[in-house]
Amino acid sequence: MKQFILTTLNGLTLGALYFLVASGFTLVFGLMRNVNLAHGALYLLGAYVGWTVADKVEYWLLGVAAGFAATAVLGLGLQLLIFRRMEGQDLRQTMVTIGISIVLADLMLWFWGGETYQFTPPEVIDGSLLLPFTPNWRYPSYRIALLVAAAAIGVGLWLFLNRTKVGMMIRAGVDDRAMLAASGVNVQRVFAITFMVGAGLAGFAGVVGGTALSIAPGEDVRYLLASLIVVIVGGLGSITGAAVGALIIGLAEQYGLAYSPTYGAVYTFLILVAALALRPQGLMGRRA
Repeated sequence: MKQFILTTLNGLTLGALYFLVASGFTLVFGLMRNVNLAHGALYLLGAYVGWTVADKVEYWLLGVAAGFAATAVLGLGLQLLIFRRMEGQDLRQTMVTIGISIVLADLMLWFWGGETYQFTPPEVIDGSLLLPFTPNWRYPSYRIALLVAAAAIGVGLWLFLNRTKVGMMIRAGVDDRAMLAASGVNVQRVFAITFMVGAGLAGFAGVVGGTALSIAPGEDVRYLLASLIVVIVGGLGSITGAAVGALIIGLAEQYGLAYSPTYGAVYTFLILVAALALRPQGLMGRRA
């Protein structure tokens, strides 16, 4: 029972981390239809930048802000210099962003080396909490805080996209960009802000994930793949779908590692295959 409960909590917190990464990806890829395969590199870059700042100033929240800001600025540059010039050219976007991710990975390896880094969380969320209704079982406080933060960000993004004027502009621009532009809205500015927020969320997730786990070369590929699977399973452009998909993938990964480690990685791809076969638009996605 203890293993089951702790494995479930690990799956929920891993799903929360996957959601933080995939929420930015679903804004850029699922909603705006921009194929940004450098999203994983933005995650890792945000983690490294955040770790460097936090290590210098010894203040974790500044590291979080630095990770978000650095990737948001880089994301804005990608939107203005690349995606604006390649609208609707999915293959070109794919090839260019793969090249960017490789270059960024090599630059990060050159600058930060191949060592593994990890943040020290603030004292207020460090340590462990006693789980209710258990015989003195404890769980890391930071992981609980990660779960709460992911839920708050998910609700905030859903409200932003569905209950605000800017969110309505974003969804209208995706469905009919020409009509939105004809109504006097600066579509390129709206899309640039959206891309910047999506990239910033990747950097934010890098700092948060680096605090929960670690920062090392190769993490960019892992989280890019996880984001792709989460968005496909949950549904393109759906924040709710990204949350559901992230929880499913996180729980499946942790249950697999706990109860059948030899085949643990297979379960994620079985879920992906089942989703593509039975509901190709995703659990919460709309039919084309």
